[in-house]
Amino acid sequence: MKKLLVIVFALGFFGTAQAQFGVRAGYSSTNFTDFDSDALAGFHAGAYFRKDLGFISIEPGIQFSQKGYDSNGMIGAPPVKNDRLNYVDIPVLLRVNILPFLNVFAGPQGSVLVSRKLEYMDGNTDTSTEPIKGYDLAGVLGLGAKLPLGLNLQLSYDLGFQSVNYYNQDVKNNTLKVSLGYDF
Repeated sequence: MKKLLVIVFALGFFGTAQAQFGVRAGYSSTNFTDFDSDALAGFHAGAYFRKDLGFISIEPGIQFSQKGYDSNGMIGAPPVKNDRLNYVDIPVLLRVNILPFLNVFAGPQGSVLVSRKLEYMDGNTDTSTEPIKGYDLAGVLGLGAKLPLGLNLQLSYDLGFQSVNYYNQDVKNNTLKVSLGYDF
């Protein structure tokens, strides 16, 4: 009988929970850890599905995200201008609603390297992804705010957990993101 009551309660709880699809895009500032370089400006864009469960919600998503570094010509021979690494990120976030319009979130993120553009100061480029590990694991931390008209704003930080083995160097992707989203 207790099991039946638990199942009925769980079905009722999840049945009344709201779900929303949305899109999100914004500015990224990214760099490698332990690497003498400057942050690279980029962008990210994607979609998410949020399942509200009261004061918490679960939000898996998928997005295109630019990562890498800007060297200002100080790295390599010939000197490198920047190296832009393009990933597909798959975060799974847990959001905790602090106030009706404000939430904090955290969760794991898996990423797959899909392309690369290494740009040299002389204008030449290299698109080989061989010198970089093809996947990345990170944690995401952030703060989100609900705005009127279905809009939302968030500030997040992707903290690399493992080395991307960039030319056999132990470096990790770290990315600051400012995003504007829309819930359908």
